[in-house]
Amino acid sequence: MNEVMISTPVSTSFLSVGLPLKISLSLSQQKVMYGSTLLGWKEHAWLVCELPSQLSHTTDILAGTSCTVSYLFEGKLVGYKTEIRDLLLAPVPILFLAFPKTVEEMHLRKHARVSSSEPALLTRADFGSHAVSVLSASDYAGGLVKDLSLGGCSIALATVPVWLRPGATIHLEFELPSLGHVTNLAGVVKNTEDGDGANVVGIEFKFDRLEFIEYRGWGGSVRDAIEQWTAQKSPDMFPIR
Repeated sequence: MNEVMISTPVSTSFLSVGLPLKISLSLSQQKVMYGSTLLGWKEHAWLVCELPSQLSHTTDILAGTSCTVSYLFEGKLVGYKTEIRDLLLAPVPILFLAFPKTVEEMHLRKHARVSSSEPALLTRADFGSHAVSVLSASDYAGGLVKDLSLGGCSIALATVPVWLRPGATIHLEFELPSLGHVTNLAGVVKNTEDGDGANVVGIEFKFDRLEFIEYRGWGGSVRDAIEQWTAQKSPDMFPIR
């Protein structure tokens, strides 16, 4: 990945209500990462965000616990070190973080490709001139996402159905760990090849606003989710010190 790290003066220009966040911290001597959503802030005082559901039942989080926050903003990966100030469970689960003192921006290469190993379901969508209202079992194929970028992905399959050929239109369903479950994402098969005992299919995404993601937070687009996930794949991009 082609990266340029830039430190910038602290202001609210790197903040936007509704941003999907990645929060990394050490819990019970293990480094963990949770998804959240930025709800608001008070400049030079605190940030307020959604309390990750995984933390709603823990008593191990203390005020002053160090953490890092990172997210994609205007084509850059933004990250900063902060600390937990407080958390509330009622009336709504909220996490308060200290306003960062410094912010780092990482400019990423367009369509960075990262490794993955998530199951995927491929559904036939290209039937030519034949109208089909009910799909049969032969119109589905299961595989494993090998790598993923904003532009597309590679999927390994044990066997390739006859309809999964270059130029075919399909729909995809797969998981973005810690972010959500993607469904009805359109794609076009670009190529197929053999490798490592499996058939590998290259797919180009076609975002048509009919795709959907069941977010682990409060919403967002599939395109933004994939862009964020590929940019933030490494939890050590902005390490905790």
